[in-house]
Amino acid sequence: MSLQTKTEKSVPLLIILSIVVISFGALVEIVPLFFMKSTTQPIDGLKPYTALQLTGRDVYVREGCNTCHSQMIRPFRAETERYGHYSLASEFVYDRPFLWGSKRTGPDLHRVGGRYSNEWHRIHLINPRDVVPGSVMPGYPWLADNSVEGSNIAEKMKTLRMLGVPYTDEDIAAAADQLKGKTEMDAMIAYLQHMGSTIPAVR
Repeated sequence: MSLQTKTEKSVPLLIILSIVVISFGALVEIVPLFFMKSTTQPIDGLKPYTALQLTGRDVYVREGCNTCHSQMIRPFRAETERYGHYSLASEFVYDRPFLWGSKRTGPDLHRVGGRYSNEWHRIHLINPRDVVPGSVMPGYPWLADNSVEGSNIAEKMKTLRMLGVPYTDEDIAAAADQLKGKTEMDAMIAYLQHMGSTIPAVR
């Protein structure tokens, strides 16, 4: 009896061989990425998130913004003409977790940094239809009322440093002061304005 026939007639053998094939494919395709400079080294000019930006990122995740907005511009003409330079792996080396996403109920936000003013973002987050008529995005007015003071930002930065993000002792010591008098709205806007700013977006 041939191996093909045995495989077709034996479910356990089929499962085992499928796992072997998939594992080999993953080994060949994924493992080399861990050793490529273009995927493991930060792009020139990339800096870790500030305490305010990092807090804004947490708010972004908490409110589910990554459910409707991707942060991954693909290298297709239709996308680069609309959003700007396609996304590079070396831009995300300090991100934990990655927020690339794939669903776009709203536009990709990877190059939104610097495209609009802080006030535009503030109005848009409170009531999106004031600046984008017909938008289906919900408003987030409570962000302007929620303070970010007293958060455990220093501990988060220490943890990220253990994972390879180059925060200094001075960065961590100054983190709490950066959040004084700031709201979740301020933090969210700081995060949005930082997005993709290492490589300028198309204006």
